[in-house]
Amino acid sequence: MQASLPPAPATAPPAHVLVVDDDPDVVALIVRYLSAQGFRVTSAAEGSAMRDAIAREPVDLVLLDLGLPGEDGLALTRYLRESWRGPIIIVTGRGESVDRVVGLELGADDYVTKPFDLRELLARIRSVLRRVSERAAPGASAREAFAFGGFRLDPRSRELRDPRGAVVDLTTGEYALLKLLVEHPNRVLSRDDLTSWMHGRDAGPYDRAIDVQIGRLRRKIEADPAEPALIKSVRGAGYLLAAKVTRE
Repeated sequence: MQASLPPAPATAPPAHVLVVDDDPDVVALIVRYLSAQGFRVTSAAEGSAMRDAIAREPVDLVLLDLGLPGEDGLALTRYLRESWRGPIIIVTGRGESVDRVVGLELGADDYVTKPFDLRELLARIRSVLRRVSERAAPGASAREAFAFGGFRLDPRSRELRDPRGAVVDLTTGEYALLKLLVEHPNRVLSRDDLTSWMHGRDAGPYDRAIDVQIGRLRRKIEADPAEPALIKSVRGAGYLLAAKVTRE
């Protein structure tokens, strides 16, 4: 009698990227390229179609153009942060540095600038999804919670609780940045190192992504964000978490 074969291991479904852009040529290019890289890609040309797509089925990442007609990308970023927990990469034109910073302030996880290199876009998407994956399935070294300054960060549940025990809501990028800081307490982490780890790229001279996310974190955990006691700036060097961290 022939022995039965073991069942084939289950394979994870491809990550689903929703491209929100009203330029059909750009959308076709991105869909074709990301599909060839193993992603599932759908698209929406404006806000209502984006909302319908997210309500219809799970989406792993939204690639959102800021220069949309009508309800622009900044308004949609605000909507997504209020009603959806997934990661957002915003797309801006070269001259839209102010909008780029505002998008990051609203909670976007990263940005790309038009015209972009498709390989760079792919690297940004993979970097953000990697952080989400590590958050969802922490390894053995990430099973302990971190206690610092009255706060408690638990990688198993991805929860930050304040000294009163209330949950502090964090975006994907904020969580990843705070976890990196608590893993290296009282050690200066350079802006370039943080950018490289967080976004998988080198920081450019006008890249404010890390500074913006540090500012958002401070507003959520500092008693006085203007005079931070926990996340300190070290002039010309970077940032450090100025607190004793214990593992529980």
